[in-house]
Amino acid sequence: MTATTTRRFLSWSLLFSAVFAGASQLRAQELDRTAIINAVDSIAMEPIDSGLAAGMSVAVIHGSDTIVLKGYGYADLEFDVPTPERAIYEIGSVTKQFTAVAVLQLHERGLLALDDELTKYLPDYPTHGHRITIRRLLDHTSGIKGYTELPTFWNTMVGRSLPRDSLVALFSAEPFDFAPGEAMIYNNSAYFLLGLIIEKASGQPYEEYIQEHIFGPAGMVDSRYCSERAVIKRRANGYQMGDSGLVRKGFLVHDWPYAAGSICSTAWDLVTWTHAVHGQGEGGHLLSPDAYRELITPGELNDGTRLRYAKGLAITETGGRRQISHGGGIFGFLSESRYYPDDDLIIVVLINTAGRTSPSSIASAIEKFVLGDRRTPPSRTYAGELEIFTGTYTGPGRGRELEVTVAADSGHLTLQIGSGEAEQLRYVDDHTFSMGTTLCHFVRHGNHITELQVDRVGGFYILEKDSS
Repeated sequence: MTATTTRRFLSWSLLFSAVFAGASQLRAQELDRTAIINAVDSIAMEPIDSGLAAGMSVAVIHGSDTIVLKGYGYADLEFDVPTPERAIYEIGSVTKQFTAVAVLQLHERGLLALDDELTKYLPDYPTHGHRITIRRLLDHTSGIKGYTELPTFWNTMVGRSLPRDSLVALFSAEPFDFAPGEAMIYNNSAYFLLGLIIEKASGQPYEEYIQEHIFGPAGMVDSRYCSERAVIKRRANGYQMGDSGLVRKGFLVHDWPYAAGSICSTAWDLVTWTHAVHGQGEGGHLLSPDAYRELITPGELNDGTRLRYAKGLAITETGGRRQISHGGGIFGFLSESRYYPDDDLIIVVLINTAGRTSPSSIASAIEKFVLGDRRTPPSRTYAGELEIFTGTYTGPGRGRELEVTVAADSGHLTLQIGSGEAEQLRYVDDHTFSMGTTLCHFVRHGNHITELQVDRVGGFYILEKDSS
């Protein structure tokens, strides 16, 4: 997608934001709190009653009103331990925003710069001739191979405690997925490297830095760097779906998720964190206003294309509703943390089961009940011939080659990813279409479409059209 097209789409969405933000705020105030609580109870218990999740914790905070802060189901199935209000979960990739804030704090202190090269801190890192900046690590545009997409990691390292440089040696030997800044592929290797940079710049282990400079100042009394060995009171056990029901999660050594995914926290601590960082949409007390703007400003590709991912945070707007969010998934746990700045609404969903229960879907269902349906932009029709877009497009995806098939059906375009189900695209503008939150921009050279750019928020994939 070109920068111009993206700006048009965002401007179009912002128009709806101005019109409907006030109505959304009023809806949350006017709804009976009991009705919201009953709805959240029903939404949360459905996967638990269906045997798809052991338990979960949910927080719904509107302004200064704590509407829901509650545990559901079980923190431990074997001993029938109900989920306590302050249950502690592994939050997986929700960790990334903590790492990003740590980097920005060090930037403010003059201990690093976002445009510093990786080799300033890790001089022996093999760059394969590329210039890799801290900024490119923060928004997943470095092109470095993600270690969680390497079979060798899962087969030989995930359950073993080894020096951290052994993992760096593994993924740094892999070819880049793309040149830095040419695309975006979600990348745990980048955040692993950011943890090492934080240690070099601060002179403290990552675990100590976030405890002293983030958890303490934010007032997150129940948060910590996770451990597979420590005894932690109120920690929920993790589960996953087996062939005949829930089973204990697989074993994972927390040397490896590290700055990409090794924080343990509670629903209330994540609410506290949101207030400390965002401060009702104006920035909190952990960062200066300038650093906060850096945190929530999406990055750009080399050609000026604006992403919808900033620094450890997804920055989206759908149907006139702005959302700052991130999800996480790690052995036995799934998480979703959302902040709606126009509505001053926070939704946190933490689940102690990995599998078929989606914390994002649960958060969306709660959002819909509290704020109402998102506004659907008026339907538009592409005036030209749809056949110019049809064909097969391929390019690097997360851990594998991505293949997308575009077809014309009854006056509409459909898009199919791999062997998945084909979904209908909505026309947006120029050569841009949408599919839910995914934006698809077709690049035209002369009379032919040669490229498809797929913006899935957590990835911006550049796919070439098969000309055969």
